[in-house]
Amino acid sequence: MNKTPPASPSSPRKIVLAYSGGLDTSVILPWLKDRYPGVKLVAYAADLGQGAGELDGIEDKARKSGADEVIVEDLRREFAEQYCWPMLRAHAIYENDYLLGTSIARPLIAKGQVNAARKTGADAVSHGATGKGNDQVRFELTYMALGPDLKIIAPWKDPSFELTSREAAVDYANKKSIPIQQSKKKIYSRDRNLWHCSHEGAEIEHPDQKVLDDVWLMTVPPHKAPDKAETVKVRFLRGNPVAVNGKEMPGHELIATLNEIGGGHAIGQVVLAENRLVGMKSRGAYETPGGTILYEAHKAIEQLTLERDTMHFKQHVALRYAELVYFGQWFHPLREAMQAFIDHTQQRVTGEATIELYKGRAQAVSATADQSLYDPKLASFAMDGYDVTAARGFIDLFGLPMKIAAMKK
Repeated sequence: MNKTPPASPSSPRKIVLAYSGGLDTSVILPWLKDRYPGVKLVAYAADLGQGAGELDGIEDKARKSGADEVIVEDLRREFAEQYCWPMLRAHAIYENDYLLGTSIARPLIAKGQVNAARKTGADAVSHGATGKGNDQVRFELTYMALGPDLKIIAPWKDPSFELTSREAAVDYANKKSIPIQQSKKKIYSRDRNLWHCSHEGAEIEHPDQKVLDDVWLMTVPPHKAPDKAETVKVRFLRGNPVAVNGKEMPGHELIATLNEIGGGHAIGQVVLAENRLVGMKSRGAYETPGGTILYEAHKAIEQLTLERDTMHFKQHVALRYAELVYFGQWFHPLREAMQAFIDHTQQRVTGEATIELYKGRAQAVSATADQSLYDPKLASFAMDGYDVTAARGFIDLFGLPMKIAAMKK
């Protein structure tokens, strides 16, 4: 490795690093110490419901990796109710399939970093996202929006940073005696939180290869799911989920409950070749069991409560909203303005949907709404109380432009 250039007078005094305990951030801690002699490092870990003991012992690990201070914050409820719920109300989905689990988490982590910088007197924030991915944008746009005075340290974009592959990072970790779980034989890049788990790397990077069954962590493969369907009821209040099977619970517990139920039925597995913000395509495998159930249930209630023009316009808005979330523009004025419109549409979205789960499929089989616009008398084939003659004139006027165009051909 080349000799590290000396620190300049403008070098940071204290850096808050978004720390997960994974391979990338584990090697970045000692690298920052080498890159900026005398710098103080704060490892900031956000508990977003990673589960599986991922945060167990993280403070000790961070200190062994070079951290001077460690902050671990439980943000699970805030994540669920202030980030996932607004996105759910928007019904935002990126490129037809992706429920934005990593995208929606990054702004909250970055917000926590900025707050930690204020509390600890740090003058810089840092992340371990590569220069080819989306996360670098999500972190840095949030830093710019909430802490424009803070220096941004992005090691992967530093010319002196030579850990430009996961294999090199493994070697560096071993050299520095940094405890890691990854090896060169099995190097999946994973991001897990309450909402989802994403997987990249190894065979997943090759579109001509099938994702292996042992990739999935939150869900079972469909062929191992039960042969008997299960139903789950989700109650909504003004667009927000509030109860599962009649039991009210806070947002983070509600998602965790649905993750457990849905995971046993292989719900929410997606393999997607998506368009990254920076331009290239990438292939990832995603698990969003609870989120998939919630989206299906939310859709069922909206179908009963939103009138046609509002629903159709909201679908257009959802596409742009999903892009803003994917692009890391959560704190953008446009997203906030769109949220105001979306939340206005949700005032009638109160009711309960029953979702049937079976071998990877979540399907709404029934729904009720407190202010349903569905009128069985109008919807039936019976013509009682319906002026059929009005339909004739409506069709004549509605089709007039097409008729005139055809006559002129």
